[in-house]
Amino acid sequence: MRSLTKPTTAVLAASAVAIGLLSACSASTDAPDSTPDASTSDETSPDETTPAAPQDVTLRVVSLLPGSDQAAFDAFDERVAQFEELYPNIDVEAEEYEWKATTFAAQLAGGTLPDVYEIPFTDAKTLIENGQLADVDAQFNALPYAGDFNEALLEAGKGPDGHVYAIPAKSIYGVALHYNRALFEAAGLDPDDPPTTWDEVRAAAKAIKDATGVAGYAQMAADNTGGWQLTSATYARGGRTQVVEADGSYTATLTNPATKASLEFLRALRWEDDSLYADATLNWGTINEKFAAGQIGMYTSGSDVYTALAESFGVTPDSSGLKVSDYGLTAIPNEGADSGVLVGGTLAAVNIKADDAVKDAAVKWIDFFYLQPHLDEGPAVENAKIRFDNGQPVGTPVLPIFSREQYETSLGWIEEFINVPLENMTGYTDVMFDQPVVGEPSASTQEIYALLDVPIQAVMTDQNADVDALLEQAQTQAQALLDEG
Repeated sequence: MRSLTKPTTAVLAASAVAIGLLSACSASTDAPDSTPDASTSDETSPDETTPAAPQDVTLRVVSLLPGSDQAAFDAFDERVAQFEELYPNIDVEAEEYEWKATTFAAQLAGGTLPDVYEIPFTDAKTLIENGQLADVDAQFNALPYAGDFNEALLEAGKGPDGHVYAIPAKSIYGVALHYNRALFEAAGLDPDDPPTTWDEVRAAAKAIKDATGVAGYAQMAADNTGGWQLTSATYARGGRTQVVEADGSYTATLTNPATKASLEFLRALRWEDDSLYADATLNWGTINEKFAAGQIGMYTSGSDVYTALAESFGVTPDSSGLKVSDYGLTAIPNEGADSGVLVGGTLAAVNIKADDAVKDAAVKWIDFFYLQPHLDEGPAVENAKIRFDNGQPVGTPVLPIFSREQYETSLGWIEEFINVPLENMTGYTDVMFDQPVVGEPSASTQEIYALLDVPIQAVMTDQNADVDALLEQAQTQAQALLDEG
């Protein structure tokens, strides 16, 4: 059926646990049986009873970000039609969805979330402990490839009872540096040789601003995304924002030198170089809008953002802002001992109100829509062709849900349909499996991200902001949150 466009909310912005991506178990290359159960015989013996017909189910699922272009919805609707043909008893109703930390809790409490929705890795444990996610362990373990997931990813969706409550579903990203190649060229910079150090990022940002008048760099600062990206910048400089003690308790470490250096970097861009986009209200959505409009030279975000830029923010081959050929992706600079790349991703969860019939249907949808294209050549090719035919991105670089081997195999299946500008992404793809990865802080994550928005906003709006005092205040508040548990 035609997917509905009922707005709800979630950004794949803040999410992850420590991930052993490169040591993941190999996924099975056998194609899972994703067809409904059916008898292999046309005859029934006298002492057998005919199985009951599957129960009719209406399943509400998330579709795309609000504002995505019509071609993206058309591609999604084709997938829905295929699923409903495969499972005639399931009627899919789709809702636009954008996760935001500032609104998700109200949606959850108000019961307005669909039957299948997406959450960041960082939220799963708390939601499970609070009894807010449906237990889908039985349905998950019925999947023929249940044992093939990267175990560290799967652990993020498990409860203390060992049951699965949320399933790794969408792309796993590493934070990377996104840049406008056209602005690099206009500033006399080589877009094929992007910055590899923070000093080079600063120099490039100033060159862009001096030559074009366009802000060379931008920083997320609102709706917890500032704290997310400040944590990412901290990791890239070798710091951490919290540590786990031997007794299992957590200690906030927000006053570490790397976090301070990250804030001083922003201060220098804003007040010394005048190269920082001077808006302290940017979040994941608005920074993408500005970048897609050609108003920003560089920013950091998940490596998978290109898909959203093309589907939801107007990046096309002939865009009036950022064109496909203008887009560049490279690795976030890593400097110093213990530096690493913040990784995140998305879990598919099922509404706590779902009965067994809805949970069965929900996991069938998660299997079909999210996971089969990673595991089975037929669905992988079919999905890629639908997206290709509708002008949607195919082949955006991500990290694997299963194993590197399975990921590379799946790319081989869809090679003829890959249409993203991979030649402009080699600064990331050449090193994506070699960079050390670090999961997001695991305790009070979103709350501490919100605290870290404050020093970013202060540095961007007050030339004399006291970085040490701001971090001390955030440190005290963060430790209080961690002590509360």
